[in-house]
Amino acid sequence: MTRIKICGIRTAENALMVARVGADMIGLNFYAKSPRYIDPAAAREIVSSLRRELGEDAPAIVGVFVNSSVGEVRAIAAEVGLDYAQLNGDELAEFVGALPGLAFKAIRPVDENAARAELAALESTFLASADAPSVLLDAFNPKLYGGTGETASASVAEAVKAAVPRMMLAGGLNPENVAERVRKLKPWGVDVASGVEAGAPGIKDEANVREFIRAVQAADA
Repeated sequence: MTRIKICGIRTAENALMVARVGADMIGLNFYAKSPRYIDPAAAREIVSSLRRELGEDAPAIVGVFVNSSVGEVRAIAAEVGLDYAQLNGDELAEFVGALPGLAFKAIRPVDENAARAELAALESTFLASADAPSVLLDAFNPKLYGGTGETASASVAEAVKAAVPRMMLAGGLNPENVAERVRKLKPWGVDVASGVEAGAPGIKDEANVREFIRAVQAADA
């Protein structure tokens, strides 16, 4: 079954709703320039609340970082209680490798050749856990570190999927298009942020989240 990550959560109530509706992973954004930024103290309260309410049924918690230091990623992961760290910036393979068992890279290659070259460099850093993506693929944008609402290229996605054990697909997904993307590309997982929002950034709409999850599950059937 395709794993589902709902990213950019900013409140405990929203996190609990998303978890109860059926998300496998929740993303917390520690990039200060993002409209979905959350400070580590608030993130810690969200994670504590989720695990207190749901116990072992709580979703995995992923922290999103952009060009942070290794020390900062480690410190926030420990403070908040992250399961994984998603690196969305310009981090090289050596940086990812300095966070073994914790970090995976988000990539935005311009084409298939660029994707293959980047994946060859990252291969030794892929997480061993079957519960985590090897990489996250987002749409190419020369200026922005994800969250653009743009759709990732299907040809690039196919090249990435062929080269990694577990590809998580991001980029412009929403309840209307996710089923087609899942059926065509068969990713290990999908990631959505703005595609399930109906108001302020970071606040997920329950009806949209439910429809998104139903669409993924229908595509898996």
